Amino acid sequence: MAKQRALLTTTEREQLAGEHGDQRRYEATSRVRRRIKDELTTDIELLEKHHPGLLNELRDVVCESRGDRDSTDDV
Repeated sequence: MAKQRALLTTTEREQLAGEHGDQRRYEATSRVRRRIKDELTTDIELLEKHHPGLLNELRDVVCESRGDRDSTDDV
């Protein structure tokens, strides 16, 4: 089975890591931010209503990944 993406494409991962220059990094940041605010919010609302167990799994992964960090790396 082919590997699927979650939030970022392979290219966006490279761009956010700075592998394609500052302009591409800025553009990728904007696209991902828009997905978080629009699409992810909609997905969370749907999971909350129709499949709370999956929403809990998502929360577990996101919260575990973040650990106790208080700041984010903004561009």
